[in-house]
Amino acid sequence: MSDTAYTEAELDELDRIARQIDIDAPAERVWDLVARPGWYINDGAVDAEPDLRYEDDVAVVRHPTLGEFRFRTVTLDKPRYAAFRWIGTPYRDGSTPSTLVEFWIDERDGGGVTLRVVESGFSGLADDPAAWLKEREGNDKGWLVELEAAKTYVEKGAPDARQQARP
Repeated sequence: MSDTAYTEAELDELDRIARQIDIDAPAERVWDLVARPGWYINDGAVDAEPDLRYEDDVAVVRHPTLGEFRFRTVTLDKPRYAAFRWIGTPYRDGSTPSTLVEFWIDERDGGGVTLRVVESGFSGLADDPAAWLKEREGNDKGWLVELEAAKTYVEKGAPDARQQARP
C-alpha cells in the first residue's frame, strides 16, 4: 500500500472497517462473548479462559504468542451494543492513539443474530497515511477471521466461558 496515492475521500473511507456475520445463537449468548474486552485477541479460535486483568479502567489481554493488548470499555448496552477503545501500545495515558471497536447484535427473522463490527479511527494512529494503512490492513483481514471464530465459539455453546465484563 505504500506506493499507492489515495484521494482524501478514499482515505476517509479507509479510516474504518465494517464486517458482519450471521450466527445461529440467541443474542444473550453472543452478548456473553462480545461484552468481553479483547475476545478477538487469539490465533483464530476464541479462548474460553483468556489472560484478562484490569489496571484501573483498562482491560489488559495477554496472549502467549501475540503479546499484550489494552482496551477501555466505552459503552455496554446489553444485549445489543458494545464499544471499546483499542489502546495503542505502549499505554501511557488517555491520549494514546486508539481505534474504536463497536459491536451490534441484531436479531434475525427466523432465529439467530447478525453480529456486526465497525473499527474506526485508523487515521488517528499516525500522521503518515502509509503507517496507519499498514495497521489497518492487518485488522481488515483479521476481522474476517475473528468473526468466524466468534461464530464457531458461540454456536458450539462455549463451556460457560461467560467472562465478566466490567462496566
